[in-house]
Amino acid sequence: MRDKFITIILLVIMSLNFFDVLTDISLGVPGWHIFFESLIAIMSGIGALFLIKDIRARTSDISRLKQELLVSDDKFRNISDEMKNARHEYSAVIHNQFEQWLLTPSEQNVAMLLLKGLSFKEISGVRNTKEKTVRQQASVIYSKSNVEGRHEFAAWFLEDFM
Repeated sequence: MRDKFITIILLVIMSLNFFDVLTDISLGVPGWHIFFESLIAIMSGIGALFLIKDIRARTSDISRLKQELLVSDDKFRNISDEMKNARHEYSAVIHNQFEQWLLTPSEQNVAMLLLKGLSFKEISGVRNTKEKTVRQQASVIYSKSNVEGRHEFAAWFLEDFM
């Protein structure tokens, strides 16, 4: 906005000096005066042209950046959809493994919360059970999955991705 204002001021200065030069010529003002006022009019015009060119270039850059942002947003949405699909598929794989280990629905729920990184206390809060119950269920889960503890349990699902 500031550049447009400066451009308008330069164009006004150029126009006023141009008409002043024409008036000075008709009045017979000395040549050196006409030369300097003509120089002011020309420099104002050149400055305005440079600003107009710069404004157009920036406007073009902004339009290009907006278009790139739209394309990027579309790619992100597609990636997000791909990630959602992958997450859904991976969740199905995890649940299939739970079924193979013969985990009960309650154990499956606790196992999923363990994989999400919740503590025993947090899991008991989410499930409205006692922390001791969650610890017992976790022990059964580790036993059925033939792992030593929480970290090995989580690693069992992650090691194929590394």
